Formats: sequence, structure tokens, C-alpha cells
Amino acid sequence: MARSARPRFPRIRALLAPAVDNWLARGYLAVVAASMGFFLWAVYLSPDPGFAGIWPLMTTAPLSMIVSMPLMALAPDGDSPLAWLTPLLFSAGTVLCGLFNAVLLGLLARRLTGREPHPAA
Repeated sequence: MARSARPRFPRIRALLAPAVDNWLARGYLAVVAASMGFFLWAVYLSPDPGFAGIWPLMTTAPLSMIVSMPLMALAPDGDSPLAWLTPLLFSAGTVLCGLFNAVLLGLLARRLTGREPHPAA
């Protein structure tokens, strides 16, 4: 018997739909992807990554700043506060912050334009 063409996770798809159903949110996600690409290039391929992590933090602000402030406050005296934070974990957190911000931007754009969303194919 053939399976129906229903999405496997309709709730998650409905929650993330505002992040991709308008150009404002899509453009924001492109900027987040570009900053993450630069960060990963700098960390893994560049001889000196320097302050490469600032670009993803700035593109996903304010949520990334709100999340990172308590982590920095938990540092013991003289130790690096984020020594346990690997580039992969930092990337995953930044991508989640970017998705959350894109959903909020999509909802704002939908509210301001007053149009119904166009589902992505």
C-alpha cells in the first residue's frame, strides 16, 4: 500500500514556515549562512582565526548575545569561560539562534504586509 504524501513532521514544518516563506527571512538566513561559512573557514582552514566568531554572533544578535552572556559569567577565575565550546557546538547554537530570529522576522513581515504566506515548494 502506498504511503500518503503527508509531511513526516507537520508541527516542526509549521513552526519553521515563517523562516522561509518571505524574502526578508530568506535573505537573513543567507547572511547567517555566509557568516557561518566564514567562521568555519577561518577556524578549520585559516592559520589564524582571530575574531572569526564575532561575525556569527553579530548576525544572530540579540538572541545569541542573550544566550552567551550567562555562559561567560560562569567562568572560574583566570580560566577561559568557553574552553568547552567547540566550533561544532558554537555553530549549532548559532544556527539555532539564526533560525529562531528568521522565524521572528518572517512573522513580523507577514504581520506588516498582511498577505497570506506562499508555501515553499
